[in-house]
Amino acid sequence: MNRISLLLLGMCLLLASTASLAAEARVGFVNTPRILEQAPQAKVARERLQQEFAPRDGELATAQASLKTLEERLARDGAIMSEDERRKLERDVLTQQRDLKRAREAFTEDLNLRRNEEFSRMQREVGEAVVAIAKQDGYDLIFETGVVYASERVDLTERVLGLLQQQFEAQNKNKNK
Repeated sequence: MNRISLLLLGMCLLLASTASLAAEARVGFVNTPRILEQAPQAKVARERLQQEFAPRDGELATAQASLKTLEERLARDGAIMSEDERRKLERDVLTQQRDLKRAREAFTEDLNLRRNEEFSRMQREVGEAVVAIAKQDGYDLIFETGVVYASERVDLTERVLGLLQQQFEAQNKNKNK
């Protein structure tokens, strides 16, 4: 009985010391999806992707319109065409459908790859900004996505956005010189 009492006392002391350490720990929270949405670097990345992929998107729209024209012609005139003309038009429609499908898949794959590259770069920048603020202000632990509740007192999202804005302006200032 005496051993059990000592063991319980030791556990209570251990829990009390752990609780006091935790009470001294500085904890923060960062809303990473919000940062990835609002940071100026993210806006520039979205614009860069738009500019990069807009020509191909336009080509796909043109190809879709051409295919639609052929399909309408086949539906409208197919019954009055000769058998050879109709078969040739059907083959043209099928060929364009396959080509368009392949082009769309390639476009989507390329866009996703580039989007993931930009997203990874942004995640690194955000991570570096969070670490810089944590070290500067002496935070012991920073949480991100998956937190059920974080008070404004521990939410560092605005500070991270501010730091990213400063870095963005400094980069643009250096580029414009």
